[in-house]
Amino acid sequence: MGVFKGTDFQEICAVRILSGIQPSGKLHIGNYFGAMRQHLALQEEHEAFYFIADYHALTSNPEPEALRERTFAVAMDYLALGLNPEKTVFWRQSDVPAVTELQWILSCITPMGLLHRCTSYKEKVSQGLSPNHGLFAYPVLQAADILIFDSQLVPVGADQKQHIEVTRDIAIKFNNTYGDVFVIPEEYIVESVAVVPGLDGRKMSKSYDNTIEIFEEESSIRKKVMRIVTDSTPVEEPKDPQRCNLFALLRLAAEPAELKEWEERYRKGGLGYGTVKQRIAELLVEYFRPYRTKREELEKNRDYVEKVLMEGAAKAGAAARKTLDRVRRAVGLKGIL
Repeated sequence: MGVFKGTDFQEICAVRILSGIQPSGKLHIGNYFGAMRQHLALQEEHEAFYFIADYHALTSNPEPEALRERTFAVAMDYLALGLNPEKTVFWRQSDVPAVTELQWILSCITPMGLLHRCTSYKEKVSQGLSPNHGLFAYPVLQAADILIFDSQLVPVGADQKQHIEVTRDIAIKFNNTYGDVFVIPEEYIVESVAVVPGLDGRKMSKSYDNTIEIFEEESSIRKKVMRIVTDSTPVEEPKDPQRCNLFALLRLAAEPAELKEWEERYRKGGLGYGTVKQRIAELLVEYFRPYRTKREELEKNRDYVEKVLMEGAAKAGAAARKTLDRVRRAVGLKGIL
């Protein structure tokens, strides 16, 4: 199996890319610098299919109105951050119900042993999620998401490789049983600029409650940055920038020349962490200010956002029906085209 990395991707001819994001809460800068920025860059040269995975969000039994609002908020976030609906097919997963029909068909050829080997189910249950069937069968719905759009590359983090391997296994088993129906996707390993540290020094994550949200108030961003945990190295002593959470955040938003200056100051000594935090806050506020302005405009024009989602669903639905027609005919059901 070929595995593509971020450094390889620009050499690849234009292909169809698929990615989904769960509306599980407000997006934070770890989401953006860790993956979203790279995903948005891919739309410039390739055929991008990006969806909001509200079916997947049901595995945690969210409150209905909260799910609807979070789903819509993610749509506004992506559009504010640069998703171009003229270049990218962008939709709510639940607006293309053909994916759930394909999930059922795939379920009928997916070995139980394959699902039992998936680590994500055990991890989520250990984190307190209810061990329901949807959570257990999550990889099959994910496979349907990918296969129904003839996706060629799926951007994932290195820790999500198993998800694509399961999809490939299901697709290969189906093709061996019924003929060459599915495109076999490859994973595209998104090489993050860095693991984005949270306020407590661990990886930034909603589950750790240590995030800086992309679109929270600027004053709140400044306060949170000043709370970031650091070590007890005295001001006058030299510091290793490569082992510092603050320097990892500087690396995300500072220009190379400025970053080099900060590195020299770290190694020289005499630099207090408070000074670094103040600059990080300035950089983050400045970096996201244009996006925040766009987000505020979209909040006032929700009809436009809904229009984008419905037009995207129409395009995605047309592509999904072509694949589903092939699948239905292959397994002995009536075609739909």
